Amino acid sequence: MSKRGYHHGNLREALIDAALTLIAEKGPHGFTMAEAAKLADVSAAAPYRHFTGREELLVELARQGYERFAESLEQAYRGGHPSSLAAFEAVGYAYLAFARDHPGHYIAMFESGVAPNSSRALAAACARANQVLVRAAGDLSQHLPAHRRPPTELFAAHVTAMSHGIVELYARGAPGERSPFTPEELLETGIGIYLRGLGFLDPDT
Repeated sequence: MSKRGYHHGNLREALIDAALTLIAEKGPHGFTMAEAAKLADVSAAAPYRHFTGREELLVELARQGYERFAESLEQAYRGGHPSSLAAFEAVGYAYLAFARDHPGHYIAMFESGVAPNSSRALAAACARANQVLVRAAGDLSQHLPAHRRPPTELFAAHVTAMSHGIVELYARGAPGERSPFTPEELLETGIGIYLRGLGFLDPDT
C-alpha cells in the first residue's frame, strides 16, 4: 500500500516539517533523509522527488527561515516606536523571539554550516534580514556626531553577534537554567553597555 505522503499532496511541506522537528531535537547533522521520510510517513525514496539530499533540504530550510526572520524583524522595526532606540531594541527582542519560536529554522540558518550564498534565493533572504538590522543601527547612529559614528554595518554586526551569543548560551533549555536573567534582560543590558561605550547614552542612564 502506498504511504500517506503520496496522497496528501503536500509531500514537500511534510518533509520540511519533519526535518524542522528532527533538527530541533538532534541538531542539523543528527538526522537523515530516511528519518525525515519516516516522520513524514512516506517511503525512504520519496524525499528525493523534491530534494537531491540533506544539504539541499537544509538550504531550503535556511532560506525559509531567513524569509520568516526578515518578516519578524521588519514587523518589529515598523512597530510605531517612540524613538530610534526603542525601535532598535524591538528588533533585538524580535531576534530572540524568532530563535525561541522557530528553533528548527534558526539552527538551519546559523548552525548547519549552510553558506548564505548557497543559493540565490537564500542570499537574497539573508540580505533582506540583515538590512533591517543595518537600517535600525543606522537610524540610531544618526544621534551621534558624524566623527563618532561606527560604520553602520559594523554596529549591526556587533549587536547581531551579541544577540546570537545570548541565544546560544542562555536561551536554550529551561528558563533560568544558565542565568538568573532572561535573554531579553541580558540583551537590554548588553545594548546599554555598548551604547554607553559609544557615548550615545549617559553613563548614569
